[in-house]
Amino acid sequence: MSEQAGHGAQPPVPTLNIANVLTCIRIIMVPFFVWALLADGSQQGLWRWVALVLFVLAMYTDKLDGDLARSRGLITNFGKIADPIADKLLTGSALVCFSILAELPWWVTIVILVREWGITLLRVVVIRYGVIAANMGGKIKTVLQSVVIGLYLLPYTHTIEWLHAVAWYLMLLTVAVTVVTGVEYLIKAGQLVASAKKQK
Repeated sequence: MSEQAGHGAQPPVPTLNIANVLTCIRIIMVPFFVWALLADGSQQGLWRWVALVLFVLAMYTDKLDGDLARSRGLITNFGKIADPIADKLLTGSALVCFSILAELPWWVTIVILVREWGITLLRVVVIRYGVIAANMGGKIKTVLQSVVIGLYLLPYTHTIEWLHAVAWYLMLLTVAVTVVTGVEYLIKAGQLVASAKKQK
């Protein structure tokens, strides 16, 4: 019986796999992205395009490493932690740079960063009670953040008035969705903890 159980057991997934390597590459790309964006200094020149290309490549690796991890069974604890951190480093650094360059009000950056890192910390705190699964609202929030940051990075956005207006209103929508989904996670965390305590 024990031999059959041992034969059917799945081998542990190695931490060093293609999905995690892509996640690490995304993290490494962040300082290069920041440097290119700040080097441009809102001049909307070559370095702005470089920053945009780096951002698009980084976001593609985010989709690719997730697809690979799920399709090839490469999900690891390291990946569960590193992947969202890589995403938040990339989007957070973009927002901070926009504010430094006076292209985005600081209050927008602060609200989004407090929500993102606050929920990340919350997940770590309540993980002993269970995992707060990502919902559709969280996925929509991620897509909105990626699109609006890409739009802000596009040099044409800051030279065409109507496009700049579209980018700003889309940013406001992104802030609203970010805050609402953050509140939803707080409620889920409270329910998760309460349910776990009742079972004890």
